[in-house]
Amino acid sequence: MAARTASRIIQDWPEESREAAQLVIDQHGEPDEATASQLTWDHPGPWKRIVATKTFYPHDFPIPHTDSVESFIDYRVPVEKFTPIARFDGSVIAERTAGEVSARCHDEQANFLALNLMHDIVTAVRTVEEAREYYAKEVLDSRRKEPTPYMERLRFDPQGPDAADRDVRTVPDEEVKSAAQEGESRAGAAEDVGAEA
Repeated sequence: MAARTASRIIQDWPEESREAAQLVIDQHGEPDEATASQLTWDHPGPWKRIVATKTFYPHDFPIPHTDSVESFIDYRVPVEKFTPIARFDGSVIAERTAGEVSARCHDEQANFLALNLMHDIVTAVRTVEEAREYYAKEVLDSRRKEPTPYMERLRFDPQGPDAADRDVRTVPDEEVKSAAQEGESRAGAAEDVGAEA
């Protein structure tokens, strides 16, 4: 990829997403993929990938900001934890089949914070309410120039490709074959009726 490609692409982006994308460019260099509306880095640092988008989303938790940089990890979230994670932060997204969790915020540090707290919820270290309170505390501490350990790095190891959850097959081959034969019979009967008319 030619030098300055990403910086040229984001020149036309809104200030909110342009500033956030520039932080990722400064940290990780040129992206591995670039389109007019999205930049993607594969395996930068501890992440599976980072995606910066032209589109940004206003988000008021814990203070008003915009979300446009999404950091992904391999992580299997137990089904019963999906609702608590959604209650914790709407910008933390779990994908069961892919075995991925991502956090979308303004920068990597906030994504570290969100994913570390997601892990605390999954492992029952914190409740949703405790995680939300800690998130707010650490955001304020960062402005106070006090230590912010949850913003520095992932405090757990991502799970790798085994995090994917293919789910469980519920329809046996015999039923699939029978349904296909039934469909063929109906299609043939409909053709016969059409030919008679």
